[in-house]
Amino acid sequence: MSDTQTLIENRPPSVATLFIERVAATPDAEAYRYPVPRPSGRGPDEWRSLSWSQAAERVYAIAAGLIALGVEPEERVALAAATRVEWILADFGVMCAGAATTTVYPSTNTEESAYILADSDSRVLIAEDAAQLAKARERRAELPRLAHVVVIDTADALPAEGDPDGWVLSLADLETRGTEYLLTHPEAVKERVGAITATQLATLIYTSGTTGRPKGVRLAHDSWSYMAKAIAATNLLSKDDVQYLWLPLAHVFGKVLTSGHVEVGHITAVDGRVDKIIENLPVVQPTYMAAVPRIFEKVYNGVAAKARAGGPAKYRIFKWAAGIAREYARTGQDNFRRTGTASVPFALNAQHRIADALVYAKLREAFGGRLRAAISGSAALAPDIGYFFSGAGIHILEGYGLTESSAASFVNPGEAYRTGTVGKPLPGTEVRIADDGEILLRSPGIMAGYHGLPEKTAEVLEPDGWFHTGDIGELSPDGYLRITDRKKDLIKTSGGKYIAPAEVEGQFKAVCPFVSNILVHGADRNFCTALIALDEPTILGWAAENGMGGMPYADVVASAQVRQLIDGYVRRLNAGLQRWQTIKKFRLLPRDLDVEHGELTPSLKLKRPVVEREYKDLIEEMYEGTREV
Repeated sequence: MSDTQTLIENRPPSVATLFIERVAATPDAEAYRYPVPRPSGRGPDEWRSLSWSQAAERVYAIAAGLIALGVEPEERVALAAATRVEWILADFGVMCAGAATTTVYPSTNTEESAYILADSDSRVLIAEDAAQLAKARERRAELPRLAHVVVIDTADALPAEGDPDGWVLSLADLETRGTEYLLTHPEAVKERVGAITATQLATLIYTSGTTGRPKGVRLAHDSWSYMAKAIAATNLLSKDDVQYLWLPLAHVFGKVLTSGHVEVGHITAVDGRVDKIIENLPVVQPTYMAAVPRIFEKVYNGVAAKARAGGPAKYRIFKWAAGIAREYARTGQDNFRRTGTASVPFALNAQHRIADALVYAKLREAFGGRLRAAISGSAALAPDIGYFFSGAGIHILEGYGLTESSAASFVNPGEAYRTGTVGKPLPGTEVRIADDGEILLRSPGIMAGYHGLPEKTAEVLEPDGWFHTGDIGELSPDGYLRITDRKKDLIKTSGGKYIAPAEVEGQFKAVCPFVSNILVHGADRNFCTALIALDEPTILGWAAENGMGGMPYADVVASAQVRQLIDGYVRRLNAGLQRWQTIKKFRLLPRDLDVEHGELTPSLKLKRPVVEREYKDLIEEMYEGTREV
């Protein structure tokens, strides 16, 4: 048995156990960094730290506080908060109490929040602030089992007339109760952790359904313990790393990073404010971070826009440098695949050094200057964007997984990464490609099932443990996986041709620096069309340079000039597609797609049915009066 197999197969039953082991091993090492706004409200945030022992003191107090409130093993404690250090401490507190965390996005509306709390049968809600408390209070009559709401930020989050006695308390109150409880029951938390079994429920994560109600995915303690050990076994991280964690912790991608962190023992800087990423990166100077493709697309578009604003000469330099970066990355990766060395020809290397001094070095500084690698997941990254960053020295390791597989099933292996693939299976994960191309997975990370939905579970989970992902993919002879599309999202035209819309959409994002979101439509039609939303800062910058300064976004995208601009990029896209894949018509949307309108999931994935339903008139307009040829 290899060392990796031994590491994974001899894992403890829970991450709660791993947390206790980590605290014992490195009590004084820095565990977390988190921002605190300055009292004056001026200037950059102050970053503070927690050591592992300081974090443990709070985690055990939260765990004991929940036990004192009467929370029993496997009972659900909901967490409705943005990504922040208290989310992580509360989650570990729930697990150390032997209970199970129900994750709720803070952006979830009142109706769906109430549904999740009721369906999960949550006993306690840990709410970020008054807004999250108000959602629960409004639907309290529908939540008879919700015994307490614990509020993190207590400003304006006070008990109200009509609340049951003790229904609202602060996180500080909960920790005080826990500390007092431990004085008389000093072994309470360790006893709860010691009693946890591998199959015991640890987390309920509700998937962002595009139709109907979200489904609760039941993930056992063993799933997170396995993930912690499997991530460590990839050797992508070391104890000397600094991770910048901004992803939504209610999403499985963000949540799995907390398990890997405990096992490896590096530093994690936590701040979920997306609008602070650019400001935080030079301060945190991470060596490692995870993100979704939209973040890399926005950075690329922003860099291109800044170069364009600098005048024709600067823009020509940027475009030249971008081309060199892609050629350098492709050549290096191809040679590494063949020879094990990422060598490039002398002339290309010389051009790359010049481009590095002019463009790439500044880009790396924007990421903090120390970034070794970035993990991209949740959706497909356009290969041209991946090659650009690779050639610029920002190494994006694409990965793949689902909520139902505890997030991480595949990841690219360090310097042997291949842009356009999601890498190789994590140790302990099996993969199979079905006859119709669907990817099947089996591993300790696979869910126990959908909460209260045995029929839905049986549709995707076979008795022998194989999970049907719903994704279509191809495996290379040496085990690299390439995702081609969602099985249910494949378009079949009326002419019988199958089209993977995500592939076409990804190519357009690489071609057009102004695009924010694009949806390709064509199911049961004889040609493809597209709905295109533009990136507001980028297109407004272009508008200012082209005589439309001061015009609102909706007027800019409705203008003939912008229509002509985007038409040029659509033509460039079409030149590289098969005839049946080409975009014959498109419409520019009057605003960008977003989470608030329900068009994107909180992890910024496109909800196709929602967008197609909302813009049905525009879609039909593109097909009116045509012979669809």
